[in-house]
Amino acid sequence: MQNANANADGTVDGNVHVAVRRVIAAPIAEVFEWCATTTNYTRSPLVLKARLARPGAEAPYGVGAVRLHTWAIGWFRERITTYEPPYAFDYTVERSFPPARHEFGRMTFAETAEGTLVEWSTAFRLPVPFGDVLGRVVAKPVITQVFGRILDAGAAELAAAAAERAR
Repeated sequence: MQNANANADGTVDGNVHVAVRRVIAAPIAEVFEWCATTTNYTRSPLVLKARLARPGAEAPYGVGAVRLHTWAIGWFRERITTYEPPYAFDYTVERSFPPARHEFGRMTFAETAEGTLVEWSTAFRLPVPFGDVLGRVVAKPVITQVFGRILDAGAAELAAAAAERAR
């Protein structure tokens, strides 16, 4: 969905927005749990390392949880800010390399006839010379691919688990 306030270059208020959607053929609770568990992200070849550095208050990946990710393009320290299983969680990137100003990250989950619709969105800006261009031309496509590959890995793993249970 295109934001009505978006500029022709796809930025909103100077931030680059990324949104990836997938329908995963699995129950919403299973999809939410898989996506909330950061160590699953290493199922994507673009995520080199992922771990829970500090558990959340009410659940391991709940509010206050700190997740550390090393991707092929950089390193990210995230904090979960909202946790509403099995419908949504929000996070913010507290620190990263290369440096970025992260506005928000959000994953939402909705039941559909085909399974669970996952929407993963984020907004950021790169505080470097030509950061707006680098964000749109380099970072946005790479982040879109990484998000998509993570969700594709989740879809494959959850489908295999369902097939195993059906035996």
